[in-house]
Amino acid sequence: MECDFISIKDLTLEEIEEIFTLTHQLKRDPEGFHKALEAKTLALIFEKPSNRTYVSFSVGMYQLGGNSIYLGPEQIKLGIRESIKDVAQTLSRYVEAIALRTSAHENVLEMARFATVPVINGLSELEHPCQALADIYTLREKLGDIKGKTLSYIGDGNNVCNSLMHICSKMGMNMNVAAPLGYEPHSGVLKEVNLFHQPQEAVKGADVIYTDVWASMGHEKETGVRKKAFGGFQINKNLTGLAKKGALIMHCLPAHRGEEITDEVIDSDNSIVFDQAENRMHVQKAILIKLMGDKK
Repeated sequence: MECDFISIKDLTLEEIEEIFTLTHQLKRDPEGFHKALEAKTLALIFEKPSNRTYVSFSVGMYQLGGNSIYLGPEQIKLGIRESIKDVAQTLSRYVEAIALRTSAHENVLEMARFATVPVINGLSELEHPCQALADIYTLREKLGDIKGKTLSYIGDGNNVCNSLMHICSKMGMNMNVAAPLGYEPHSGVLKEVNLFHQPQEAVKGADVIYTDVWASMGHEKETGVRKKAFGGFQINKNLTGLAKKGALIMHCLPAHRGEEITDEVIDSDNSIVFDQAENRMHVQKAILIKLMGDKK
């Protein structure tokens, strides 16, 4: 594994399997790793609000015997109060790794360029690699062999969608994406998926149905326009009925219940939404050990 974790593209299939193997060990024997990152500190630079990313990294570091420090928008003000270059070089003298949750993907790349410690992409507008790793790990738990299975993503072609497309391609999963015109995934990864503009077509024969909010952070001003554009893309009983019987339901959260997904679906027996949320912590613990652990 490279010294940073910026994109799913940077991981080989072998490295993904190593992370998943370590994740399984961490879940099975958490006490066996309680000193894995003893006396080491992770800086959490968050320009965007967070529930799962913040808590999973913080608790994960604690369970590994380490420490985390939260640096919110007011403490840092990247590029305003202080340049990314200077923040990266300063924090590298204090901590063993940096996790950055930001808007511009270029911010993550610049942080990694100047930091001398590992940098983890906790979310950018282009990718959400930690989420995608946890999602696929969860599917492996539920389905076993996922090669040849079909994941249908319905909604905005956002950062989560981009990362899922990369990892599905690497893992041999088929991926269908249904998005309204103008809201398709990043053009650089479109070749790796089957693209539809009607959700009914995308979910036919699907083993998994995945969705996200229609207006992610940074697009709140577009909420009204997006609600109109995505009106026919709700994950509801009628739509899930077109997929394979027992198709699993996924959502990266937070969910806007009644918009992109109904209560009936997200709370159904087929929903694995909270399993994937839990696995964020386990997978990220594996990433932290790979990046911050003592190299033998």
